Amino acid sequence: MLLEQIAQFTDRINALNAKIAAMSQEAEMPRQLQTMPGVGPITALAVETFAPPKEQFRRGRDFAAWLGLVPRQHSTGGKQKLGKTSKMGQRDIRRLLVIGATAVIRWALRRGAPKGSWLARMLERKPIPVVAVALANKMARGIRAMLSRDESQRGPVLICA
Repeated sequence: MLLEQIAQFTDRINALNAKIAAMSQEAEMPRQLQTMPGVGPITALAVETFAPPKEQFRRGRDFAAWLGLVPRQHSTGGKQKLGKTSKMGQRDIRRLLVIGATAVIRWALRRGAPKGSWLARMLERKPIPVVAVALANKMARGIRAMLSRDESQRGPVLICA
């Protein structure tokens, strides 16, 4: 009886995955967003659905702050002190971007990140969860740039300087 239920749920999940993939290929914006490594159909549809219009954000940092992917500031007297990630934004997209960034990091660890790339330097110095949030921040800024210019991903995220 339990095996039948598992088979039914698996069929339903596969049907939903196919529907999500078809929906993400129909619209232009999700198709463009999926050119970025770490952004799949679910993340692309979530950005299209939940993100406000691109005109609301002046720059990529504003979009990353809206998602809650920037450090909290405790600055005073001209001295800048940055704390932990704020996590005060849109939870769903932030979580999907961090998961996508983790997938990119796992791929880079298996295949080896290009020498001297931003990701390779970060992985040498920081723990993987910190690098995942930093890469998610970078991905959010890239998504904002892609949306504002109406173009696909130009270069790989791994080779960012």
